[in-house]
Amino acid sequence: MSDNPRSHHMNIEDFRRNGREAIDWIADYHRKVESLPVLSRVRPGEIRAALPPDPPAEGESFEAMLRDVEEIILPGLTHWQSPNFFAFFPSNTSGPSILGELLSAGLAVQGMMWTTSPACTELETHVLDWLVGMLGLPEKFLSTGKGGGVIQDTASSASLCALLAARERATSGASNEIGCDGRLTAYTSAQAHSSIEKAVKIAGIGRANLRAIEVDSNFAMRPDALAEAIARDRREGKVPCFVCATVGTTSSNAIDPVRAIGEICRDAGVWLHVDAAMSGTAALCPEFRWIQDGLEFADSYCFNPHKWMFTNFDCDCFYVVDRAPLIEALSILPEYLRNQASASGAVIDYRDWHVPLGRRFRALKLWFVIRHFGVEGLRAEVRRHIDLGQTFARWVSEDPRFELPAPAPLNLVCFRLRSGDGQNQALLDRLNASGDLYLTHTRLDGRLTLRISIGQAHTEFRHVEKAWARIREEADNL
Repeated sequence: MSDNPRSHHMNIEDFRRNGREAIDWIADYHRKVESLPVLSRVRPGEIRAALPPDPPAEGESFEAMLRDVEEIILPGLTHWQSPNFFAFFPSNTSGPSILGELLSAGLAVQGMMWTTSPACTELETHVLDWLVGMLGLPEKFLSTGKGGGVIQDTASSASLCALLAARERATSGASNEIGCDGRLTAYTSAQAHSSIEKAVKIAGIGRANLRAIEVDSNFAMRPDALAEAIARDRREGKVPCFVCATVGTTSSNAIDPVRAIGEICRDAGVWLHVDAAMSGTAALCPEFRWIQDGLEFADSYCFNPHKWMFTNFDCDCFYVVDRAPLIEALSILPEYLRNQASASGAVIDYRDWHVPLGRRFRALKLWFVIRHFGVEGLRAEVRRHIDLGQTFARWVSEDPRFELPAPAPLNLVCFRLRSGDGQNQALLDRLNASGDLYLTHTRLDGRLTLRISIGQAHTEFRHVEKAWARIREEADNL
């Protein structure tokens, strides 16, 4: 055996050179993304057909890999960072976020406990405390009290963790020991995100015990219907344990009346979780903090900087008023994880705050974003997007062919042709096939409705103006 076997690792100088090429490629991509068809045009199976059937026996050059990204992968992407992407919700990123993610990958720390990388934990705790002030959240979410925040991967995971904590609080820990008995019930708006339905299935509460509460004419949860549902379940021997209110539903950006819902939850002793996945970012601006009126009644809250705060996926900020039920629901301490710092009670071990044991250094990119933009810079960008959304809503209202079926309080606008589902489907299909922009749809009052979500990092007035021109042009063609 050779004393100096050949290393198969990328050496430092090659890493330095290849890294520069990768950064240059990303920069060039962001420079040209506006000119690319927003929605990928490949056919099913086309990307796999372009890939070799077997992996390489010997290592290949980075140049070859990057070339295949350009020639094979890029055509198969839908360009979420295009300023002409108006579908679903923003999933924007920014230079400081990308660089923070790169450093996180380079450091490659495992932040499951304080002792495995103290800076990973303490930076996260500190940045999430920053955001309490930046968003005007209730101070009981600060880590300096009984509560605190943690970065989850998504709002779906945050809602699941809130539900697990609520389940254990309602059963005094019995559910973790012997399982659910079928009596627990959960409640959310009929317009709420599908993650709540998934959460009740995962948590063992069961889909049959999730109540979809009716909505009002603005598609927001009706507090009276919630109160009636809780009272009815109690009469039937059920144990109401969890309510999820939504600040900005996926379909129409409806804002549930958190204060009225919170008062009901307080009186009923039910855990209130508030999901503000996209719209929570608007609270950076004091004039939009009306969206979280009543948040002082919440037991938990989450919003996603990876949607509308220029921090790339994944990054959900999840807060609890009292971390004890959350930790009791999720903590397991095998011998190999025991250590003096954890035993002292003086540190936070975030492994007890979510489902996975392992965790990445996600706070680094969020810290970079906040420091690069500053609070005022972030506010300016949010205000710009909301102004663009309001401008688009005004244009729609002034065209007699179209209608606004739901309020547009922030940056998401629902609109449709008055001429029916067939025409709206044709309009949507034509627009998306053009590659000029990408819209998605929902159904409101049973009718097909188009959505335009404005929040990509580099979307400007000219992009929204062009989108409206294309919408009107295709409507004329119909």
